[in-house]
Order: sequence, then C-alpha cells, then structure tokens
Amino acid sequence: MCGIIGYIGKNNALPKLIEGLKKLEYRGYDSAGIAYFHKNNIKIIKSVGRIQELEKKICFKEQSQLGIGHTRWATHGKVTEKNSHPHQVGKITIVHNGILENYQDLKKILQEKGYSFKSDTDTEVACAYIDYEYQKNPLHNMSEILKNCMNTFIGSYAIAIIVEEIPNQLFVMKKDSPLVIGLGTNEIYVASDISAFADKVSNYIILEDMEIGILTTNEYQIIKNGKRKMPTLKKIDTKNQSSDKKQFPHYMLKEIYEQSEKIQLWNTKYLNHIMELPDISKYKKIHIIGCGTAYHAGMIGKYLLEEYGNIEVNVFIASEYRYQKLFIDQNTLVIVVSQSGETADTLSCIKRVQQYKAHTLGIINTEDSSIARSVEKVIYTKAGQEVAVASTKAYTSQLYIFSMLAIRLGIINHNLTLAEIKNTYHQLPQKIKEVIHKNYDNLTSLLWNYNNIFYLGRNIDYVTMMEGSLKLKEISYIHSEAMPAGELKHGTISLMNEETCAIVMATKEELIPKTISNIKELKARGTKIVLLTLDNLTNSIEKECYDEVIWIPKMAPYVQPILNVIPLQIIAYNIAKKRGCDIDKPRNLAKSVTVE
Repeated sequence: MCGIIGYIGKNNALPKLIEGLKKLEYRGYDSAGIAYFHKNNIKIIKSVGRIQELEKKICFKEQSQLGIGHTRWATHGKVTEKNSHPHQVGKITIVHNGILENYQDLKKILQEKGYSFKSDTDTEVACAYIDYEYQKNPLHNMSEILKNCMNTFIGSYAIAIIVEEIPNQLFVMKKDSPLVIGLGTNEIYVASDISAFADKVSNYIILEDMEIGILTTNEYQIIKNGKRKMPTLKKIDTKNQSSDKKQFPHYMLKEIYEQSEKIQLWNTKYLNHIMELPDISKYKKIHIIGCGTAYHAGMIGKYLLEEYGNIEVNVFIASEYRYQKLFIDQNTLVIVVSQSGETADTLSCIKRVQQYKAHTLGIINTEDSSIARSVEKVIYTKAGQEVAVASTKAYTSQLYIFSMLAIRLGIINHNLTLAEIKNTYHQLPQKIKEVIHKNYDNLTSLLWNYNNIFYLGRNIDYVTMMEGSLKLKEISYIHSEAMPAGELKHGTISLMNEETCAIVMATKEELIPKTISNIKELKARGTKIVLLTLDNLTNSIEKECYDEVIWIPKMAPYVQPILNVIPLQIIAYNIAKKRGCDIDKPRNLAKSVTVE
C-alpha cells in the first residue's frame, strides 16, 4: 500500500522522483522520502506528511542520475521520520512495499551479528539483511545476494535498492507486491504503478514474482532462479492514464461526473457485443469475491445473476474466503472483483481456488495487473484511472459488467430482449446527469453535523446502502452503519431517538410498503429521515414519512442499482466538503491495498 519510484538515467533524478511520488501518492501519504547519489555519496531526505513537505526540503539544483523514492502508508511503526523510507543500513539503501512476515526472527539473527536498528519497521530489517548478505559475498554479486535474500524473506515485497559502492546501477526484487520497469531513451524507471512514468516512456516490463532486475541508464537484466530471462515488453496506453482534475475542486467529484460519459463508452464496448462476453451459464455455482467496494459490487452481481440466470451465487469477503473451508470444484466459477487488480487478499484467493480446479474470471479496471494475469479470463471495466481513494466510477463500472453478464444469461433464458435492453442503457447516461444535478443543499445542511448516520434498505437496496455508508465513512469520518430495514427491531432500534438520523432507500416497489412501516417506527421515536425513492411514487408516499427526499428516476431492475448509488456518492461528497475533510486522500486509507 506504499508507492515506490526509482530512476536511473542521463537527466536529473530529483524532479523525476518527486513527480513520480506525486502520481503515486494515492497509494499512501503518511510520509515520504528519497535517496539519491550526489557526488558519489548517498543522500537521504525524509518528511512526515504529504509530498509537498518533502519537496520543501530538497535542493533541486543538486544533480543526480540515480535515486529511489517512497510514499508511505504505515504498517510497521508509527508515522514518524525515523520510520519513513528510504532506510539505510551499511552499504545498502532501500524502499519497500509489502510486509516481511519473518522480520522479527531475522532481526534477532542480525542483532546477534552486531546490527542495531533505529526504526520500528520491517523494512529496516530487510535492508540490514541485504547488507549482511552483501558483506558476506566477496565479489558483491548482487544477483546472488538478492537471490539469497528472496529465499530467506517470507511475506510480500517490492524493493528498490541502491548500493553505496555501485553508483551506476539500480536493483529491484519482487514477490506478491507490484513493481514495473519503464524503458525510456537513456533512462529507466521503476515504480509500483505505470502511472508514475506513463508520460515519460513508451514501453514497460512487469516484474514477476521472485524476479530480480539489474538496471543501468540504457540496459536491463531480468534474472530468475539465477538465470537471465527475456521479459515481455508492453506498450503503455496513455489514454487511460489521465490525471487532470479539470475544473473540478476534487478528483472524486470529477469521477462522479464522469460516470455518465463512461456509460456511453461502456455501451459501445460491451452492450453492442454482449454475446461476446464469457458464457457463465454452464456453471452449477458461482462464487464472487472482493474487498470493500468490490465486495458490494459483487453483492449486487449476486442479485442480478440469480434473477436473470437462475444460478446459485454466493459472495464472500476475500480476507475471509481465503481461510474458510471451500466446497468448489471444476463446475464452480469464481469471479474476482478489484479496481486495482493488486488487492492482496483477493490475489491469494485466486491461488487457492486454482488448487480445486475451479474456473476464474476477473472483473478488473487496471490492465496487466497481478489479478488480471492470474485469472483464466478477464473483463476490463474500462473506467479509466481513478485518482480519488473513495471509489465511484470504478464501482459503477463493476455494476455495469455484472449487469451485462446477467443480461446475457437473461437473453439465453428468454427473460429479456436485446431491443428492450439497448433502449434502457441508452437512457442511462441522461438519467445519471439528472440525479447528479439535483439540489442536495437542504439534505447536506441536515446531515453534516451528525456523528452517527444509519443507512437502511431492503433486498438489493440494502446492498446499495452498504456502499453509500462506506463512502460516507471513508471521506467524512462520520460513523455510519448499513443494515436491512427489517432488522431494526432486532436490537438497533434501541439507538433511535431525536438525536439520530437515517438515510433510507426504497426503490424495489413490492417492498416499499414494508420499508415505509420501518420509517414510521423511526419517526415515532424522533429520528430524522432522508428518503431515496422512485420518482413515479411522488403522489403515493406521505410527506410525513421523511424530512428530506431524493426522487430517483425509475428504470429497469438491471440498471436501477447503478442509478441508485449516484445520490449516495453526492451526499458523501457534499458532507465531507462541508466538514472540511481531505476528500481525495482521506486519513489512514490508500487506493491500492497490497498487504493483508
């Protein structure tokens, strides 16, 4: 969940490192640091806080052709300068993404050999162990040294290394954490994500597990198991790497607005070629796994696939699925959902289900990511780069793909006609615009000062409210809880009084009377109610049932969840803005969760 950048080339490394770190800051922003060669010495500069704080400490007049940088999301040790990367021990300086699980055992061994430690991190232990192997190796053969380290390290790591006595080479090693190498003219980059250098080079290499990279200004060697290998060169698609905020004050708001135009793009890409999507009708059962927002998308997928495909579908949180007893075989399809394609728990699940010979399908946004390369088949959501930590357009893209898979099943089962479907999807972009441009001012004024907000719904609406609650928590820091409206009487209603507020969604028409009954129970206890319901019901729902209301256009059930989440995204954004929160980079969060 940290960001790594490295540079070796003919140009000055310092601005290259800072520019790369800024593009990787979504991966972590507790602290940052760089290390670089200056006049044959390694110079290290660190700072707690955002990249701008580090930038203030750097003298860009200094010249360096080799350096590494890091932006941190704290795992081991508090957010302090001593725990920030890079770490230096002896001749070795490194930056690291991942978790070294056996660092305590290695630390004891190294302390017995005379090493001492300044930080609380596993990274400093990794650095010391590399130095230990370096001192043991009389020829300082880095390929052999790093191979020995990889055979010793347990856990996940992407590590970039510079060595005091080797000022013209940059070294990298990787296992279970992403690392890519960008190849330019007389310069080479390394980074956690191609976005760090996408505008600087045309080709890149994906470093695979247990591989070592040895890089100079215009040459590279990739080594695995002591043998050099020829990696596959890939072309960078710059169309999906735009990070321009345009006229918007925050990336999150920009990405909310983009959802309308993205639907049009997805219609061209998928709606017109729906029967070319993978056929999942042959499987006896389907498991969907994901984390956070991806899990919620999977829950929506369950409702849609079961409704239109008559297939048993179960959804699991990846961090739980990877450890539970599995009842799957070659007749099971496991669908994994991830925006980044690097989610550590989800990636581990793939490795496990493959042991059962279950088939795998990925719904992924990031091309050539670890998950995309691990599954048998992949559908790319084509949401484009999502910069804000809180997911919006990536979530709706996942819902869109699930709806496409469900519709494909519906066509096979004669539940749906293609003409009806196309007409619905062509209307969706305009309906999204209508919802975005509704007036949320009164609603924001009502909600922003609450410290606890409940999100309620039934059936598929409940799942949408789970996502809405998560958005509010992520960016406003208000405690919120999503639950099925029918569960209120089983304990939670004891919390309801004049000081509480509930946001209630009721868009599944056959269940709306039941939800209205729940609302009246809350109103009787003084709870403030914000209601989100269908615009065809404006004359049938009593005004006494709500304090504020958002009327959502009624659409077909297979697209209604896409439309329903839009006002929840806007509500979360507006409240966070009113509270003065850092919307794009909320505290303690990172965009890509690459550790357990």
